[in-house]
Amino acid sequence: MLPLPQRINTIEQTICQACERAGRKRDEVTVIAVTKQVSEERTQHVLDQGITHLGENRPEGLMAKQHVIPQGAVWHFIGNVQSRKVKEIINRVDYLHSLDRLSLAKEIQKRAVEPVDCFVQVNVSGEDSKSGLSPAETQSFIESLSSYDKIRVIGLMTMAPLTENRDTIRNVFRELRELRDQLAAEKMQHAPVTKLSMGMSNDYSIAIEEGATHVRIGTALVGSESEGDV
Repeated sequence: MLPLPQRINTIEQTICQACERAGRKRDEVTVIAVTKQVSEERTQHVLDQGITHLGENRPEGLMAKQHVIPQGAVWHFIGNVQSRKVKEIINRVDYLHSLDRLSLAKEIQKRAVEPVDCFVQVNVSGEDSKSGLSPAETQSFIESLSSYDKIRVIGLMTMAPLTENRDTIRNVFRELRELRDQLAAEKMQHAPVTKLSMGMSNDYSIAIEEGATHVRIGTALVGSESEGDV
């Protein structure tokens, strides 16, 4: 695998090309380095290269990295979080990408000191293996959060199926964008719903073409420590 600076450069070129194809500006897309499977040292290398948005999916991993990296990073919690674990993470993260149920919202409301920017997770593909609300449930769920002053719904998040069929992937991302546009038009004060968290290492270019504002890139960016590359 290529050294980290070259991987970042390749990803940057891919993002710029996808933005050009979609008629978008490069600064409309935020890259989140998914560091959940790499060490604190490797995460620091990523930060040193100028990638400041970091994604973790376990409270333990988040806290271990924050102990070593106390400042300079913007933290995204991208995994499912059990309600009983909310107290461990909610005042440590800048963004939560997996809000999908009222019990979780209630716990955030109870535990958060400041309002938390949240993406509502939508299971667009309808796969049993994926968490999230159905598209049909999403608006009523977001509307039910209007009294939760510690939650700000800034956008929607989804994961595409693991498939080689690019049309299938594109359709999932397109459906989320259309749902985002529909919800944004409601102009809910607690839920601007302007952002889209979608796209990972294997499909982020398609996601950007379909409107992603946040892409979550793991191995393609941070590499694999088993291969010893940095």
